[in-house]
Amino acid sequence: MTSTSIASSAPSPVEKSAIRKVAVRLVPFVALMFFINYLDRTAIGFAAPNGMNDDLALTAAQYGFASGVFFIGYILLEVPSNLALHKFGARRWLARIMVTWGIVAVLFTWVDSFTQLSWLRFLLGVTEAGFFPGAILFLSLWVPARYRSRVLGLFYIAQPLTSVIGAPLAGWLMTHDGLFFGLDGWRFMFLGVGLPAIVVGVIAWFYLADSPKQAKWLTPAEQEWLTKELATEAKAKGAGDEKGGHGLAGLKAAFSSGRVWTLSFIYFGFIYGLYTLAFFLPTIIADFQEQYGVTFGLLEKGLITAIPYIPAAIALYLATKHATKHGVKPGHIAIPALVGAISIPLALFAGSPTLTVAILAVTACSIFAALPNFWTVPTQFLAGAAAAAGIALINTMGNLAGFAAPYITGWLADLNNGDYKVAFFVVGGFMLLSSVLMVVLSRQQRVAADEQAPVPAGH
Repeated sequence: MTSTSIASSAPSPVEKSAIRKVAVRLVPFVALMFFINYLDRTAIGFAAPNGMNDDLALTAAQYGFASGVFFIGYILLEVPSNLALHKFGARRWLARIMVTWGIVAVLFTWVDSFTQLSWLRFLLGVTEAGFFPGAILFLSLWVPARYRSRVLGLFYIAQPLTSVIGAPLAGWLMTHDGLFFGLDGWRFMFLGVGLPAIVVGVIAWFYLADSPKQAKWLTPAEQEWLTKELATEAKAKGAGDEKGGHGLAGLKAAFSSGRVWTLSFIYFGFIYGLYTLAFFLPTIIADFQEQYGVTFGLLEKGLITAIPYIPAAIALYLATKHATKHGVKPGHIAIPALVGAISIPLALFAGSPTLTVAILAVTACSIFAALPNFWTVPTQFLAGAAAAAGIALINTMGNLAGFAAPYITGWLADLNNGDYKVAFFVVGGFMLLSSVLMVVLSRQQRVAADEQAPVPAGH
């Protein structure tokens, strides 16, 4: 299971210019969309310890449920949304998704009870459904496989940067308590992070293009080269065991693939760890005051929350750079999963705020180093509607983890009088499972390749 590394022969000027234009024109904009997407879905984590939980009288389990119910709405429409993107085109569909989720995100400003919070989180998931796998599919349809790790790495770096930039931004917005329309600080924060989704969604309708042929910013030679390369790859994948197909045929190919299901469970473990950090790191930092007798202001809490994600962004960049040069290997995914499995439960035994945050930074590095390289794997053997359905199915399993992680973590914390140690051991167990499954999948792929290899003459 390896992706093709960049060819040994030097790329042509047309090839270099085409890839450079895609990287400059599309990747930053789609990464901005992802930045806003991740900030809106995790904003509840910043609001919870800074007034929302007290104002709405939420228990840890109720907060965990409200955080996680987002993913139930997302799951229900995940695969249909991604198939719709494949049918109608990314430009229209991604723009539609952004505008509708932005409207729902703004409504959090006026939430007044646990019930309202839960319903709005559910609706946020419904309106966001399909965005992330759609963005992955969209970028995969613009670059050949040998450049995909690099491009997806540049895209994925928006996720840790959401916490590096978004956490202090959320903290700063929450300091404006009562200054705008009499809104509490956490309510004004929801308003401030929701409006950009509507604005950028409208821009996306006019800015994006569905294929190289429609990109006026590419020269005819660049359009021809990209179209030919991508068509050749699609044809090669269509000849494999997971054919591209159309409509129900593509859906069946994805859902009957053992590789797709194994990758789905691997992704489950990574996302379980990711959203445990996203939704509970601000709460853990807020608990430092009681545990260690330290006090932090709202902006300081936001800055501390951002700390683990700074090295995570660097680790992501270095891991994808290495994978682009050498090809994606199983170790690019299995080793980070193992590191995360060990580090995350150890964090709560650290004994000091500094060491706790440092160990959680190792966990963040392990998760973000693996995820962009992970997403190059399904597009190695899936094409067409099967790719749309397969990526959506894998992401759906991640969304199941997104629901399970905050709810189970909150429930276990309530069960253990606010202690998160048992909950974090559960996180470590799921990440360990991801590491083991990646090794198993790799070995199965090698055995299958050996069995299909021709026997030399005379043997």
